[in-house]
Amino acid sequence: MTAVKVAAIQMCSGVDPVRNAADMARLVRDAAAHGATYIQTPEMTGMLQRDRKAAREVLRGEADDVIVSTARDLAKELGVFLHIGSTAIARDDGKIANRAFLVSPDGATVCSYDKIHMFDVDLDNGESWRESSAYEPGNEARVADLGFGRLGFAICYDVRFPQLFRAEALAGAEILTVPAAFTRQTGEAHWEILLRARAIENGTFLIAAAQGGTHEDGRETFGHSMIVDPWGKVLAMAGGTGEEVLIAEIDLDQVRAARQKIPNLKNAREFSVAIVPDRGDGEEAA
Repeated sequence: MTAVKVAAIQMCSGVDPVRNAADMARLVRDAAAHGATYIQTPEMTGMLQRDRKAAREVLRGEADDVIVSTARDLAKELGVFLHIGSTAIARDDGKIANRAFLVSPDGATVCSYDKIHMFDVDLDNGESWRESSAYEPGNEARVADLGFGRLGFAICYDVRFPQLFRAEALAGAEILTVPAAFTRQTGEAHWEILLRARAIENGTFLIAAAQGGTHEDGRETFGHSMIVDPWGKVLAMAGGTGEEVLIAEIDLDQVRAARQKIPNLKNAREFSVAIVPDRGDGEEAA
């Protein structure tokens, strides 16, 4: 069996993890009712809260987190793989992780992944973000075997670092993931093209569940959750705001077909980079 029905859930998470867990559960049940056996939620499913003091007051460790416990119960109840795109987790060392979880149909956590690349940027509209001031980055890529295929992990800003996706594809990933809370400004400019590029250049499916809309803490996220095939075709796309459940059937034979047509994973070669010095005479060096 190479075909499987998958879902990407778009949310507009607020500041209350308990309420967000209830919203997640309702949407996951909807996806399962439509036949999805792999379901992905967005980055920061549990809470979007710009007030870091307020956020820390409700953060919990993995064992006590309401999103994680709800996900385990849902996956077991519904018999699905449930991928929490990420949620904020209090670490034992007092730091915070932006952490993804993959829960199996028996309710066990198969894999977790801590976001590697921190969103430290200054945008044209005055938005400034310093994710590294609150979160501890991960340092290990992860690929999980789901039985029907292998899944590679990433979160949001990771999408701008193609080496992560290439490493996962070389490790056998057939489905890449980018759960996200993209800003409206960067999403309008880059979201779709980056997702389609990561799928095309690795010959994989790509599933990206996103936050979308104006949140309780005042931020705006871009939405447009997407499911993309290995040839770069968009199989499903959500709107820009509000909740939505995307469903698509993916056939992993398409991964093998795409990689046979354009075997760039096999054709890649090691190379060096030379910096050619300026000769100072106004002419380019030969």
